[in-house]
Amino acid sequence: MTRAFFVTDVHGSERCFLKFINAAKAYNAKILILGGDITGKMVIQIVRQSDGTWRSQLFGSDMLANSEEEVTKLEKIIRDCGYYPYRTTEDEMTELEADRLKVDALFTRLMCESVARWVEIANQRLAGTDAVCYISPGNDDRLDIDAYLTDTKCVINPEEKRVQLTPHHEMITLGATNHTPWHTPREFSEEELAAKISALVDQVVDMPNAIFNFHCPPANTLIDAAPKLDATLRPVITGGQLQWISAGSVAVRASIEKHQPLVGLHGHIHESKGVAKIGRTLCLNPGSEYGEGILRGAVLELGDKGGIKSHVFTSG
Repeated sequence: MTRAFFVTDVHGSERCFLKFINAAKAYNAKILILGGDITGKMVIQIVRQSDGTWRSQLFGSDMLANSEEEVTKLEKIIRDCGYYPYRTTEDEMTELEADRLKVDALFTRLMCESVARWVEIANQRLAGTDAVCYISPGNDDRLDIDAYLTDTKCVINPEEKRVQLTPHHEMITLGATNHTPWHTPREFSEEELAAKISALVDQVVDMPNAIFNFHCPPANTLIDAAPKLDATLRPVITGGQLQWISAGSVAVRASIEKHQPLVGLHGHIHESKGVAKIGRTLCLNPGSEYGEGILRGAVLELGDKGGIKSHVFTSG
């Protein structure tokens, strides 16, 4: 058997990413798959004070650093939470607050630098092993990062490609999703998603042993339930109960129903960890708790002659 480890939706949490890379050794996994939404959502400024100290705010709390060592520790805390630390001055802060375009450019630069650093970390930690790491973007990830998800000996970006995982298992990958309330960078209509999926399916050689690594889960399953939101993007609560809707893709579901691959690997909906069977296809969503530094994943045992022997969810 070949052991694969799948995670998704780490959203910039360096703590979760390092756990993901270390899972090759911890679980004796030869295949690592990070299925999308890999970047963070915010820059946290660390401001140099006139007395030589540094100040920042994280989760509403003031953070003070008195030395280079303490600033470095603060930067690590920020990265572990999924944000991008940025050392700055009061003057530059004033300048950034007056120009949102500069803020956006700064965010993009820090995001791309983080992705490049993660690829380098993966190369360093997996060097000399026979593990291969597949990292692809999700709907939340800006197109700017694609240039930094470069293929190396240890790291492969499988987005919108067919890759051979084992002699008997192939994988097609799509990080795009159907439309969301947040208008993220890689959203499409269901018709456009169906066309993208069809182009990938046409590349599959052995469908019964194929893995669909689709960031968006199939619609109307246990793994695509999301809180219903009102016009202000607040959860809808009726009679004291949170209301839920299906947020998955009908195009993804239709493709799985038609082609019946071996496994579907999904994410996108953090709250909907679980398993769904669509015909013979086993669909998994390990969920996400990246904000707490918890890495949720799934270990899959792929048979040496095809098929899947077992799967188990992990958390740590």
